[in-house]
Amino acid sequence: MTTETLAMVDERIKAESFVTRLMKRPELGAIGGVVLVTIFFLITADSTMFTLSGIMNFMTPAAQLGILGIAAAMLMIGGEFDLSIGSMVAFAGMLFGAFTVNIGLPLIVAIPLTMGLAGALGIANGLIVLRTKLPSFIVTLAGLFILRGASLVGLKIVTGGSTQLRGVREAVGGDFIAPIFSGDAFGWFFQWMADKGLIDTLRTGAPKVPGVPVEILWFIGFAIIATYVLLRTPFGNWIFATGGDSVAAQNSGVPVRRVKLSLFMLTAMAAALVAIITVIDAGSTDARRGFMKEFEAIITAVIGGCLLTGGYGSAVGAFFGAIIFGMVTIGLTYTKFDQDWFQIFLGAMLLLAVIFNNAIRKRVTGER
Repeated sequence: MTTETLAMVDERIKAESFVTRLMKRPELGAIGGVVLVTIFFLITADSTMFTLSGIMNFMTPAAQLGILGIAAAMLMIGGEFDLSIGSMVAFAGMLFGAFTVNIGLPLIVAIPLTMGLAGALGIANGLIVLRTKLPSFIVTLAGLFILRGASLVGLKIVTGGSTQLRGVREAVGGDFIAPIFSGDAFGWFFQWMADKGLIDTLRTGAPKVPGVPVEILWFIGFAIIATYVLLRTPFGNWIFATGGDSVAAQNSGVPVRRVKLSLFMLTAMAAALVAIITVIDAGSTDARRGFMKEFEAIITAVIGGCLLTGGYGSAVGAFFGAIIFGMVTIGLTYTKFDQDWFQIFLGAMLLLAVIFNNAIRKRVTGER
């Protein structure tokens, strides 16, 4: 029997067209969104937006949000939510500030300690969800308020009444690990390009853009690792299986409990990483750090192709979803539009992403 005859007998072995395979990719909407937003700003924004310095300007906030968004995407693929991720940024920032300024710990101790405590709190979230069977939306919503309140109280304790802790930059300025989490990378290369006249320079001859902000490198690296894990490892298969049908996954031998705990820990540690990067860069921390980032991270994941029902999505989609956020947030300052249009854009993008993802889900599953 020929292949063509078999294909007529069983549609499961039909060769899919390139367009069909492309339509099934969860990141398609986010990539299309980047293209459309780029075209919009090429038409409406000042030309400096797409210079080297302009690109770095919008990629920096995109990177910070993207680290959270990729972690949130992986958790959503696993079938859960974490609404405490933004408050965790503030809480981890408070811990990190206290460790470095009040206690005087070196970064080689303060960073693992901060990450470890954040990870433990993430596991605690997961344990509560698994043991109580409550929706993670409710459990982590409670965590949102608890951690935000703990940040306020903790900062007042360590500062003697203020909700802002200063002196971080002075405390870690000479630490050999600091350049890994703050400042700009590849400065020598940018200076070389400036000397060759390849990029804009200041009057002193120094490049206008001194290097690549390290959070962008963390963002890219995290996206690559997350994509590899999801698409090339057994653990990635377990994440998709857990989010698709946790009962069936459990019956098939997937360690559902371990997968979910690991993902909750990941989101908390991603928030701690963002806290460490932003606190060192700013030289201070405060109780409002990470405010509303939990919703922006989830929206980034949804724009990136994640379904609210779990079992579908990609880290690449969240990567491009974060870039859309960064472009719009900073890009509006290069236009004559009121920056409050960002809120309207945010709601519209969320609605369109959900509609688009729902249509893709029906196409993939064959629902009508």
